[in-house]
Amino acid sequence: MDLTVIGCSGSVPGPDDAASCYLVRAHDGERDWQVLLDLGSGALGPLQRHTDPLTLDAVLLTHLHPDHCLDLTGLHVLRRHGPTPATGDLPVWGPAGVAERMGRAHGVPGGEPMPGIAWGELTDRSPVRVGPFTITPYAVRHPVPAFGLRVEAGGTVLAYTGDTDTCDALQPLLTGADLALVEAGFADEEQTRGIHLTPARAARAVAEAGGVRRLVLTHLPPWADRQRALDQARDGWSGEICLAESQASFSVE
Repeated sequence: MDLTVIGCSGSVPGPDDAASCYLVRAHDGERDWQVLLDLGSGALGPLQRHTDPLTLDAVLLTHLHPDHCLDLTGLHVLRRHGPTPATGDLPVWGPAGVAERMGRAHGVPGGEPMPGIAWGELTDRSPVRVGPFTITPYAVRHPVPAFGLRVEAGGTVLAYTGDTDTCDALQPLLTGADLALVEAGFADEEQTRGIHLTPARAARAVAEAGGVRRLVLTHLPPWADRQRALDQARDGWSGEICLAESQASFSVE
C-alpha cells in the first residue's frame, strides 16, 4: 500500500500546500486501486499531478468541514464536463447528511443529490470495502460528526485520524498501524479541547495505542512552527516521526 500526500495544510490551504487530501493505492494482483481520504480546499489541482481523477475508485470524507471536503465539487464538474466525461458513478462516503451537504456546497437546486455520485454514509466501526481495501471508520472527537479511518490492504495498516482531539476511539484506530497519519492542528500552548490534537497529544495517543511503526504528523496550519511541533512530538514518543509534506509519498509496509 502506498500513500501520497496531496495536501496536508491544517484548516486552510497554505501558500504552497492544499488542505487535507491523501491518495492511497494498492494492487490486488489484477490492477491498481485508488482511494482518496478527504478532498479539501485546493486539493484537486495537485491531485492531477499524481493521477487522473476520473480513475479514482472511491472518496472517503472524514467530516464535512470545507478543508476536508470542498474540492469534491470541482471533481464533480471535471467528471461531468471535462474533455472525457466519466461513465458510471463514483462512490463517495462521508458522515450522515453528506449528500445534502455537498449538494448545498455545489449549488444543486432544491437539495437534489449531485448526479454521477453513489453516496454512502459512514457508521462507527462498520467497514467499507473497496477492492483490496478494508476501511473501518471510528467516530472521533470534533465539533461536527467526524471519523478516523483505519485502512487495511495486503496485511498492512494505515491509520488516519482525520480531525480529532484525544478520545477513546484513538486506541483501536491506531493500535498496530504500520503508518499513523495523525493530525496536530493545535500548538501545545493552545488549551482549547474537543477540536484538535497537539503534537504532544498526538505522540501520546500513538504511545498509548502501542505497536505503531511510524508516525506522520499532519494538519499543521500554515503558520505553525514545524520544527517545534516535531520536537514536541519526539518528547512523547521515541519511534520514527516525521512531518507530512505536500507531494510526499510513503510506502506503508
